[in-house]
Amino acid sequence: MSRMFFVLLVAHSVCCAADLTGNWVVRDPLPDGTVRRTYFDLREERGAIRGHIRTRAQHYEITESTGGSEGFTLTGTMHDGSNIRTTKYEGKLVGDELHVSPPRRLDGPLVEMVAHRTQAGEGAMPARLPLPILHQVPANGLANTPPMGWNSWNKFASKVDDAGVRATADALVATGMKDAGYVYVNIDDTWEAERDGQGNIQTNKKFPDMKALADYVHSKGLKIGIYSSPGPNTCAGYEGSYGHEAQDAKTYAGWGIDYLKYDWCGARNIYQDEDMQAVYQKMGDALRASGREIVFSLCQYGKDDVWKWGPEVGGNLWRTTGDIRDSWDSMAKIGFGQTDIAPYAGPGHWNDPDMLEIGNGGMTVNEYRTHMSLWSILAAPLLAGNDLQHMQPEILEILTNRDVIAIDQDGAGKQGAPALKEGTKEVWVKELAGGAKAVALFNRADADATVAVTWTALGLKTTPKHARDLWLHKDVKLTGPTYSAVVPAHGVVLLRVF
Repeated sequence: MSRMFFVLLVAHSVCCAADLTGNWVVRDPLPDGTVRRTYFDLREERGAIRGHIRTRAQHYEITESTGGSEGFTLTGTMHDGSNIRTTKYEGKLVGDELHVSPPRRLDGPLVEMVAHRTQAGEGAMPARLPLPILHQVPANGLANTPPMGWNSWNKFASKVDDAGVRATADALVATGMKDAGYVYVNIDDTWEAERDGQGNIQTNKKFPDMKALADYVHSKGLKIGIYSSPGPNTCAGYEGSYGHEAQDAKTYAGWGIDYLKYDWCGARNIYQDEDMQAVYQKMGDALRASGREIVFSLCQYGKDDVWKWGPEVGGNLWRTTGDIRDSWDSMAKIGFGQTDIAPYAGPGHWNDPDMLEIGNGGMTVNEYRTHMSLWSILAAPLLAGNDLQHMQPEILEILTNRDVIAIDQDGAGKQGAPALKEGTKEVWVKELAGGAKAVALFNRADADATVAVTWTALGLKTTPKHARDLWLHKDVKLTGPTYSAVVPAHGVVLLRVF
């Protein structure tokens, strides 16, 4: 197999023919009309190569190198909180071009470009802007129950486009999901282009008219959401809101946006984790001043105990964890780990263990029922992440189970918590409005198992008079001080008792 190389464009005013010293850039055109830029700011000194590498939302310091212009390797390191990320490149100087092989293939075709010189400093991280003094952002009165809808990332990632969003809006209506409560149609990363001469954010070729798209979604009785980052770039390397918070908020309002997911990714190159509250406050203030009611979703992976200050910055929901994957291990680790933060959830402000993976194919039907049950016990946002146009009936039944959704959307706004943990057996309980309780018996084992619990362990003095199995859609007869059920492997029995 032939080796693929990037050809980098030199951007340094003085450079010797056999010297790597300079600021180099590769421009990789993408099908959406944007250009992915990777920068190599290099200097050769004392037999080593020093400098920085900037690619997408990452900014690496070169910490190791070998060789020189005839052949070299570069290892870049960046610190992301307590995590250390590394990247490695190999390359050589060919005439006035720098040929570099990336650590992995980037999006789009690899295009050789003619070397040219540009101004020194291109691609450098922007200067750190001062942070505002902390204050309380007034509550916006939105999200009195956990938001429900759909997000593009889990299934479509960078393939999301105008036509797909319109088709999803149609599917929400046609499948009955809208009537079940799913109203937000949220566009995740990769919709952005660069800014115009006045600094206004533009959409790329995939989204020719965001205002027209929002109007279409609204015409279906739905709401529309969008995505950005407080950094210069988003996670996927597109334009972020850094230094343009108020301007972007007004743009979103003008388009008719109803929901903003604001992702920390690109901000970590400029700010520290302890800066998060002030950074998110800037956008919280901007949304309040935009003239439109916009739900504010904080996506920063549960860092810096966000649940303690999320409401202070105007947040309606905040991620409590890293990204979910469509697997039992990922879902279970995240969902069953939400045990100590229940007191911070309530009307208008919710803990968010990430979006639903139901229907994406990586789990069984029983595991997806567990996913839906656990998120509902947690009073978590229910944001479907699958292809709504091509759902199996059992997936649609899981997503539109009105009894289970009612547990999530209960007006008391309480987040549930575990009442019993015995190895792979767990029983969770959630207080509901009117004195009822939701009780979930989970079996995390790989084989069917009997799960039992006493009513007193659930805070009940006597046996409930009524119980309904929310997945079997039938009443359950209760006798005695203990309830038990055979629960399938990785499955759940979910009851409403009163």
